[in-house]
Amino acid sequence: MVTLRRTASVALPAPREVSSAGPLERRDRKIFLAFLAPGMLLGIGALFIPVIYAIQLSFFHAESFIDEPTFVGLGNYIRVFSEPRYWQAFWHGLFYAVATVALQVVIGIAIALLLHQEFRGRNWLRSAALAPYILPTVVVVYIWKWLLNINYGIFNVFLENVGVGPIAWFSSPVAAWFSIIFVSVWYWTPFVTITFLAALQTISDDLYDAAAVDGANAWKRLIHITLPVLKPVLIVIVMLRTIFMFNKFDIVWLMTNGGPLTTTEHLPILAYVKTFDMFDIGGGTAIATSIFVFLALLIWIYFRMFPLEEH
Repeated sequence: MVTLRRTASVALPAPREVSSAGPLERRDRKIFLAFLAPGMLLGIGALFIPVIYAIQLSFFHAESFIDEPTFVGLGNYIRVFSEPRYWQAFWHGLFYAVATVALQVVIGIAIALLLHQEFRGRNWLRSAALAPYILPTVVVVYIWKWLLNINYGIFNVFLENVGVGPIAWFSSPVAAWFSIIFVSVWYWTPFVTITFLAALQTISDDLYDAAAVDGANAWKRLIHITLPVLKPVLIVIVMLRTIFMFNKFDIVWLMTNGGPLTTTEHLPILAYVKTFDMFDIGGGTAIATSIFVFLALLIWIYFRMFPLEEH
């Protein structure tokens, strides 16, 4: 008879947990944070201190930055919101942002699709397409003001030679808005183009080949392959460009100073005029704060309508 003996189970020692970060890594992390902290604090301070200071000033009445301000509560907001000039400038800014962003996106996608094709000299053309974007804003504005000058501008010389006659591009509201929107689109479309072009590089050629085998023409490939891939980029670009163009001060101010009269004046220019020309510090900062609140609300609504997590 064979007797089976029960073997005593030997408890193995639990594996010792290995620290995720050794002494050297922890020291390096502290050194990294020590070097990073001053820059972060400086950047946060440079970003938020002026915003907080402007919001604070919007509740006071002051005729200069060295005057003793007088607290007026919401008086500045009530006053500027009751002025027709404020709402005229608001609608001007909204029109300017919508028109320029729509044109930048449509033209930018078209140019990106063109530059995505295979042809000789493509790299040179891609570099040339970025040329307007690398120029300073002041240079761009004064180049176009020279080209559109009523007396010696190239465009008016051409129009006069073909019998149309010169156009005062900055003397009528329609011509002034056309000039501002045209220069803004010309200047900022390369940024949109290069962003969409980078997104197009992520689309595999196998998708286009499979769609072509299934009989999809170029239009169907654009609708069902290209645009769905570009949609997340499109959502971000539209949001960013809307913020930038609604806040855009330099191009409009350098081209028309908000004129003729106030027909091209939008909220950033009105805030500047209130603050530095009329010496209404509280009114100007109230307008600037209203821009900040409006854009923050617009961003919140926009991302509620088009959440990035779905894309």
